[in-house]
Amino acid sequence: MKVNLSEYRIFYVVAQKGNISRAAKELYISQPAVSKSINRLEESLKTKLFHRSSRGVTLTEAGQVLYEHIDTAFESIFAGELKIQRIRDYNIGQLRIGVSATLCKYLLLPYLKKFVNLYPHIKINIVCQSTFQTAKQLEEGKLDVGLIGYTDRLTGFDFRDVKNIEDIFVCQPSYLDHLRLRMEEEITSTAMILENANLMLLDESNITRRYVDHYMEQMGIIKNQILEVSNMELLIEFAKIGLGVACVIKEFVKEELNKGELIELELDERMGERRVGFAFGEKEKQAKAVRLFLDFIEEYNLSEK
Repeated sequence: MKVNLSEYRIFYVVAQKGNISRAAKELYISQPAVSKSINRLEESLKTKLFHRSSRGVTLTEAGQVLYEHIDTAFESIFAGELKIQRIRDYNIGQLRIGVSATLCKYLLLPYLKKFVNLYPHIKINIVCQSTFQTAKQLEEGKLDVGLIGYTDRLTGFDFRDVKNIEDIFVCQPSYLDHLRLRMEEEITSTAMILENANLMLLDESNITRRYVDHYMEQMGIIKNQILEVSNMELLIEFAKIGLGVACVIKEFVKEELNKGELIELELDERMGERRVGFAFGEKEKQAKAVRLFLDFIEEYNLSEK
């Protein structure tokens, strides 16, 4: 394109004002400069754009076609400028967070509730998926922040701890009674329960499942009857209706344990706590909305201690 964008700007203002003198005042340049710019544009396009008279200028048919296209273009530019101004003035931006459905419900929502109240103009996109999927999208730059269980497979990212969690096995009280009736021998350990029960676990794509599988292998516990579930919310609900023994996060079933809806099976050796927190790239390279969220996390965690 040989035509300078400034010449289109001059053409646009002249067409709006219908007068070269008024356009010159609007553009803070001289009348001769405006006239020369219009002449160059007409020469470049090889067509006449204005009808000139003592009363001013009006668009030719070709000029009207050009004006309509330029009007659309400048409206788009103005809209972009307005968005930038709003980002600067009102902290508008985009924040992309990856998180599992369970961690979203029990850990992320309290953060989001207060953060949205502070920064209502920031656009937040929540992607519910497994830790491994979140880690992959963080590495690909498709997410800004991930709320995940700690994994050493995620390299090159900072990790800010939020909470330690513990995996436990739970079931409905009556389920154990039914299991004892079905078994021909006396139950003498939790390992026997797990090997004979309908064992409900997250599917193998989940980091929690891999952690539990490793534990059971170390303890020599054989998994005979397995029901795989896509998320922990379903595990908890299935356990509450007596479908079997579920491996869940203790912190997320405190209410059910306190009410007696579920009971915790005593393990010979507890699985131990795991770290959950926010993973993110170098803070200095993050967009403003992401930096605001990370600063908020730090302040929120300090206030909760």
